[in-house]
Amino acid sequence: RYNHDQMIRVCVCVSVCECIQTFGVDAPCSAVDEMTSGVAMAQGCSIMNGMYFTDAWISRIKPDVGDNWRLKISNLKKILKGILDYNHEVLGQQINDFTLPDVSLIAEHSDAAELGRMLQLILGCAVNCEQKQEYIQTIMMMEESVQHVVMTAIQELMSKETPVSSGSDSFVDLDRQLKKTVEDLNDALATKEEIAQRCHELDMQVAALQEEKSSLLAENQVLMERLNQSDSIEDLNSPAGRRHLQLQAQLEQLQEETFRLEAAKDDYRIRCEELEKELMEVRGQNEELTSLAEEAQSLKDEMDVLRHSSDKVSKLEAQVEAYKKKLEDLGDLRRQVKLLEEKNTSYMQNTVTLEEDLRKANAARGQLETYKRQVVELQNKLSEESKKADRMEFEYKRVKEKVDSLQKEKDRLRTERDSLKETIEELRCVKAQESQLTSGLVPLSSNEPSDSLAAEIVTPEIRERLIRLQHENKMLKLAQEGSDNEQIALLQSLLEDANSRKSELETENSSFDLMILICSDMHCEL
Repeated sequence: RYNHDQMIRVCVCVSVCECIQTFGVDAPCSAVDEMTSGVAMAQGCSIMNGMYFTDAWISRIKPDVGDNWRLKISNLKKILKGILDYNHEVLGQQINDFTLPDVSLIAEHSDAAELGRMLQLILGCAVNCEQKQEYIQTIMMMEESVQHVVMTAIQELMSKETPVSSGSDSFVDLDRQLKKTVEDLNDALATKEEIAQRCHELDMQVAALQEEKSSLLAENQVLMERLNQSDSIEDLNSPAGRRHLQLQAQLEQLQEETFRLEAAKDDYRIRCEELEKELMEVRGQNEELTSLAEEAQSLKDEMDVLRHSSDKVSKLEAQVEAYKKKLEDLGDLRRQVKLLEEKNTSYMQNTVTLEEDLRKANAARGQLETYKRQVVELQNKLSEESKKADRMEFEYKRVKEKVDSLQKEKDRLRTERDSLKETIEELRCVKAQESQLTSGLVPLSSNEPSDSLAAEIVTPEIRERLIRLQHENKMLKLAQEGSDNEQIALLQSLLEDANSRKSELETENSSFDLMILICSDMHCEL
């Protein structure tokens, strides 16, 4: 059972179904069950605005759904979404406080009340589209009862519609004027209906009076015949004369009433013609307002486009400001990079200076050629260890091994010292032999052959060798005068100096690498 509101929806459904049939759809739409598939509604939307409801959109509607209510629900959902999107995107209207149809009830139970809501939305789109004048003319050509239901449904839907975006005051006034015109049109239709009803009643009264007149004339004829056959009607005292006078008076009254009704009928006909002229004028005004509404809609669309363009311009200006800020940040970063490059250059110069000092220090220690080789090896390994900071413990072990190698070098020096001692002993023997040889050669100095023999025996090479051996002997004696502990202390101090210098260079190198890494990251970001 339906309540009062649902009964109204059912009447709307039936009336709008008749209106949809005038759209020229191919699908059957004469009954409620035929409308539940959604095919007829989709075709009506396509006929109403083929530019929006395109063939691609129509192809999404399943035509052969049969009794499959799930396919019906799918079709109805697509149609409902298309109608709401059309109102929002094309008509620029939003429907508020209007209960949307339940497509599941329409598909499963063929609910006429919910179908009436669906058809009411389609009707609202039809009277607001570009061909709305044709649809309004079609509605005006329908029966008055159907017209009343359809106009009531349109008014209800228009009262729920609000513009999507607030327009200017002229658009609001135009919309208000359009609604007022629709109300005036409804009043004119109601007045026309009342006048038509009154004319119909007057026509019925005239017909009844004419029938009564005809019957009275027939009765008068019969009475006249009877009068001719019986008494004369000229005798007023006779019953026939009295009846004749009575009928004649009644006939005059009826003729006067007929004339009065015909005059009233003419007045009402003139009034009806005037109302029809007013209706045509109202329709003309409605057409003008419709054209103004279309122009207002186009202006509104243009305003929306301009508003959209303004939004885009605002976004682009914001992007430009962001890019300007990024450029300023980029300038700051470039200045920072320049400062870091200058610092890096100064650090590199300091590094070169320190390396030069290191080379000078190593050159000043020419007598420690062996340790210089080890220091060079440490410098070569320093570049590798700077990239492997996590292996400092391993480097510590290697330094410890180098200390062991220094200890071995110390032992080797001791061995060399022993060998030098033996060499000194040999030199002493050679010196003794030289002295003996010199003493043996002195007596022969007066003899020329003996001088040449001595010159041949003591050659420059032997003399140079003797001088070198004497110098080395002197140096070894001086070196021997120092204790082994002093040499070890000297070596340890040199090793500690080298280690401290190595630590300083590693620290500086790590800081340089960190700054270079930061600069490279900043360059990558730029």
